Amino acid sequence: MSQWGDFTTGERIKMLRGKDLTQAGLAERSGLSLPTVQKAEQDKGPLSLPTLLRLAEALHSDVSVVLGQQAPRRGMGSDDRSMLRELSRTVHDTAAGIVADPVEGAAPGQADLAEAAERMWRVYWRGAYAEAGSLVAPFLRSVALFAQAAPADQQAAANGLLSDAYRAAGLISNFLGARDLAYASVGHALRHAELAADPVRISMLGSARARVLLRDGRVEQALREAEGAAARAEPRFSEQGAGLLAAYGKNIVFAAVAASRLGDADRSADLLSQAHAVAARLGRDVFGNGMQFGPSYAGAQAVGVNVTLGNAGKALDLSRRFDPSGLTQAALNRMQLDIALAQADSRQWDTSLDTLLEVCSAHPEWAKHQAIPGVIIQRAGRAGNSRIRKLSEILGTSPAVR
Repeated sequence: MSQWGDFTTGERIKMLRGKDLTQAGLAERSGLSLPTVQKAEQDKGPLSLPTLLRLAEALHSDVSVVLGQQAPRRGMGSDDRSMLRELSRTVHDTAAGIVADPVEGAAPGQADLAEAAERMWRVYWRGAYAEAGSLVAPFLRSVALFAQAAPADQQAAANGLLSDAYRAAGLISNFLGARDLAYASVGHALRHAELAADPVRISMLGSARARVLLRDGRVEQALREAEGAAARAEPRFSEQGAGLLAAYGKNIVFAAVAASRLGDADRSADLLSQAHAVAARLGRDVFGNGMQFGPSYAGAQAVGVNVTLGNAGKALDLSRRFDPSGLTQAALNRMQLDIALAQADSRQWDTSLDTLLEVCSAHPEWAKHQAIPGVIIQRAGRAGNSRIRKLSEILGTSPAVR
């Protein structure tokens, strides 16, 4: 039986389209011309990133699925699947109030849980999402036990920790393609943030939900979600300190990302300008509860937005003009992929493959779940060299990605 990655990109688009959606229907839904859709299904030349994004959105899929880098339901190893099943069971059980009785003398304390949360987020920021996922389930169970026994004066703290645990579950399951679990987890996170009456956590969940919507191909909704969350936070951020200001800035960045996916260059530029202004006001990158925002983060996202808009030269220029040392490893990895794609768009094939090979070799488990390597290999693969073979081995794809 053929594996998903054995088909050509055009064949995968046709299979994802199915019999109920015609090529003309796909063209209308994606905003592309009929000849563009026909050429895509006939594998007549590599597809640009904007075209891939529009097709993936119209097909309600991920770019990585269109390219064959992941099967439609996300090809994962047995350990990752086991982790995701345990995470799903824990999210649904705790949300339904099914909490195991604590072992005598083993009830977790607030300080211990706060320390465990920091460890979990450090792993997440490193880009080790599967490892982070294996930490979320026991953390969530422990927080649920704490919340069950917490006195009234600790209930706000308990709800804040529950919100963090559910948000982490949502971000990780979204990254691994478990979209239903991601939506449910973010919803639980928002409920507990509201119970905690924590405006920072509430605002942070705007960008979390926007992230899930983006991965689900619901770009216009992602834009509305991020802009709405930013608007709700903006009037209060000056009174709430760096945390809410950072959450506000991150929502603005996600709105810019969504606008770029829609091809709206003016709106993206305006939102990026606002994000840079917020970052300048902060003066440094702020970390907290699994969130990062500041000058480094805004700069990295500006690179990605310009790549999506087809401004490869500007993206490369921006990447050379700011200091990325404040980025988490995951954010730095993603920026390196954006740089590699901009280099490919500029036909700097060897340089692009060198950049791609560097980040994929250093972080193979993270890279396997990214779509951009497949985009670059699709374009540069025709040259056929040792870099392509090495990348294919790391990513678990065929060297002849088309």
